Amino acid sequence: MLRALSTHLFLKQRLHPGLLELAARSGAQAVEIFAARQHFDYASREHIAEIASWFHSNALVPFSMHAPLFPDREMGRAGAPAVNVLHPDKARRIDAMDEIKRALESAEQIPFKNLILHLGEREDGWSLRSIEHAIAALEHLGAFAHPLGVRLLVENLISESTTPEHLITILDMGHLDQVGVCLDLGHANLTVGIAEAVATLGARIVSVHVHDNHGMKDEHLWPGDGTIDWPVAVKYLKALPKPPATVLEISQNLPDTMAEIEDRIAKSFALFD
Repeated sequence: MLRALSTHLFLKQRLHPGLLELAARSGAQAVEIFAARQHFDYASREHIAEIASWFHSNALVPFSMHAPLFPDREMGRAGAPAVNVLHPDKARRIDAMDEIKRALESAEQIPFKNLILHLGEREDGWSLRSIEHAIAALEHLGAFAHPLGVRLLVENLISESTTPEHLITILDMGHLDQVGVCLDLGHANLTVGIAEAVATLGARIVSVHVHDNHGMKDEHLWPGDGTIDWPVAVKYLKALPKPPATVLEISQNLPDTMAEIEDRIAKSFALFD
């Protein structure tokens, strides 16, 4: 399994080479860049060039990018609308896809191969209309991503429209064989359970978001600090036809020091040995 670190851990900081070097020292073979403008400004040519230059000179791989969740630098706290490709308002859906395409364009310089995509928000329900909006968004974004060498991966969230079963329905109804899945273990622990999620998504799983919680809310804790049975979860993942990348996606709000972070990253990856 490819070991990757999501820069979600450093979301409060501007992404810079020092953070990527920390990931490499901690045993990561790859990273997932979280496209949030206050962290990685995908609209800044200078910031893209800085990060691209570092990757060109180092062994760490830019495995994936997480699509933006908000178009501003404050994660919506100042009132900016969320990036939501399932929104009932067509103008909002178009704006959301345009924002995602801005982030995708950075693949021209940073050669990530996968884009992690949220289909809607927690409150979005399940209906024929949501299926239609999801398929339309995936077709449109897939056509934009393909020439850049990027594959779309949809993520199971804590919403009715993104249960593992409903994700498979969307992909099957849209004949979207080229779209994969990012299995979020923390979200699965809060909903259908990891065993059912792995069984349902199966060979579609390309990447796995690794974090823990206590089964009540989405805490993004270090593995072992919540209630997930990690030896069992690892066993399910290793039984898949093709080993997925394991992407450690930890909260930026935990109190660990930088020295502690390095040690905890290494210990988390060791769970998958």
